[in-house]
Amino acid sequence: MLLRHTPQEISERSALTINPAKTCQPIGAMYAALGIRGCLPHSHGSQGCCAYHRSTLTRHYKEPISAATSSFTEGASVFGGQANLLQAIDNIFTVYDPEVIAVHTTCLSETIGDDLPQIFDKAHKEKKVPPGKTLIGAPTPSYVGSHVTGFSNMVKAMAAMAEKGERKNGKINIIPGWVEPCDMEEIKRLAALLGVSVNMFPDTSGVLNAPMTGEYRMFPEAGATIADIRDSGNALGTLALGEWCSAEAARLLDSKCKVPCSILDLPFGLSATDRFIDALRTIAGTVVPEEVMVERGRLVDMIADMHQYLYGRKVALVGDPDQLLAMTEFLVSIDMQPIHIVTGTPGKRFEERIAEITAPMGRPVNVRAKGDMFLLHQWIKNEGVDLLIGNTYCKYIARDEDLPLVRWGFPILDRQGHQHFPTVGYRGGLRLLEQMLGALLDRKDRDDPESQFELVL
Repeated sequence: MLLRHTPQEISERSALTINPAKTCQPIGAMYAALGIRGCLPHSHGSQGCCAYHRSTLTRHYKEPISAATSSFTEGASVFGGQANLLQAIDNIFTVYDPEVIAVHTTCLSETIGDDLPQIFDKAHKEKKVPPGKTLIGAPTPSYVGSHVTGFSNMVKAMAAMAEKGERKNGKINIIPGWVEPCDMEEIKRLAALLGVSVNMFPDTSGVLNAPMTGEYRMFPEAGATIADIRDSGNALGTLALGEWCSAEAARLLDSKCKVPCSILDLPFGLSATDRFIDALRTIAGTVVPEEVMVERGRLVDMIADMHQYLYGRKVALVGDPDQLLAMTEFLVSIDMQPIHIVTGTPGKRFEERIAEITAPMGRPVNVRAKGDMFLLHQWIKNEGVDLLIGNTYCKYIARDEDLPLVRWGFPILDRQGHQHFPTVGYRGGLRLLEQMLGALLDRKDRDDPESQFELVL
């Protein structure tokens, strides 16, 4: 049907991407910016670019996404967009009164060579930035990197605002990486259970999973405040969750403000969550409370109960590198076999980490950084799998190859609820297990003959 023209024979491609396993940098930068309280993201490029970025985030989070644009025309495309951005800054602060404007560039403005720091300096000199307001910016052309690197660049711009004072504030910075708003809530909940005071940025919880109150607020009372981001330079330490999304900002805080940092995997599954809890405990000098141990025990119990159904099942994965590393480790730890793994984000270190994680399986694994879903489909045609885990675009492969699909990652465009039900931490591990087992047993019920169609499985 939809993708059955995909050939089984694999040909090496160096200059052609088919069905990419990523989207463009500005989408990541826009998502990160929405994690600042009172922030209006600004796309320095054409109206069409901004419309695409907003619509993609709106379709995933099912929330209206506010953003502005420099609205390039032919003239700006030839002579540069400085005048457009200066006028936009003046208009935005006058009309919408945000606390901060977070500017990200696009292919067009980067190709022209617009210099954001120079334009920001001119805006301040011309008094287009009111007292107490903030401008930040990040270079995010779509022809390099992915939405992951765009997110990282904008978070690094946030970290650059940090200021070092005379005394530590007793807090721990947590840079959560690209996860759902509910995942950020879960990370803060776990920290609170340990009695740890955290400063999280960006923080989209309460912004992109906000309640319906009947009253419209353009800037929800949620997100990391500019004061807290500046105060991150006085923290006891920084936990960066994910090498690709969070590490650069954490290392900048270390070099600029001498805030020591630890780079951890995202806390998906048992082992990665254990490491996150242990890092929090160590930095804060606290103990792990019984409530957290009970949550961990429930996850271990569910793994034991489900092991018979999950053992040896082959899995294909596609998504972002930080998420895939932790998910692969989780699958290997419960004796599943992730054998085809693709991310659209570049970075050879990803392939090396996956090789290390999957070594206990004792079999070859297909893995590709800067890969695409066409290649993933070809791998599946050459060696079938029992389960496919990835974003909504996987539904076409799942349909053509008749595979059960667990929707996970970004973007999820055809289902609701992912922004409300966390998959990080021990509770998140329970949800991931339930989703995987549900998909596998639904398939078993569908395929079993009547003689094996059992009430209890």
